[in-house]
Amino acid sequence: MKTIKQLGIYLDHAAANLIDFSGSDKEPKSIISEFDIQDKHETLQRSENEMHHKEQDKQRAYFKKIAAIAADFNQLLLFGPTTAKTELLHFLQKDNSFGKIKIDAENTDKLTFHQQQVFVGEHFKKFDFKNS
Repeated sequence: MKTIKQLGIYLDHAAANLIDFSGSDKEPKSIISEFDIQDKHETLQRSENEMHHKEQDKQRAYFKKIAAIAADFNQLLLFGPTTAKTELLHFLQKDNSFGKIKIDAENTDKLTFHQQQVFVGEHFKKFDFKNS
């Protein structure tokens, strides 16, 4: 029987928590976006257009880091309080290697890390067919 590997990704534009729900005791990973408020102020002083391009480049790099880890899973749950989850969903959908991966996206309020873990567990337990 094929093992289903499930990953919850709680994210906003600054950071992502990756919560492996595959039954292993792996430590959750965090990925931090490299575009910060200092970058924004520095580039805005030069031009808004430059700031936008720098932000897009760093966001693409941030999403690539997340995608590199997520590619090893069969099911993904993208969740969080901002539009970052939808932007990541669109980014992943453009990548052919994610064509066979089930991806759900859900809006949530801001959650503590413990609440994120519970949310991921409850989501994937709805789809748990191992005991059937």
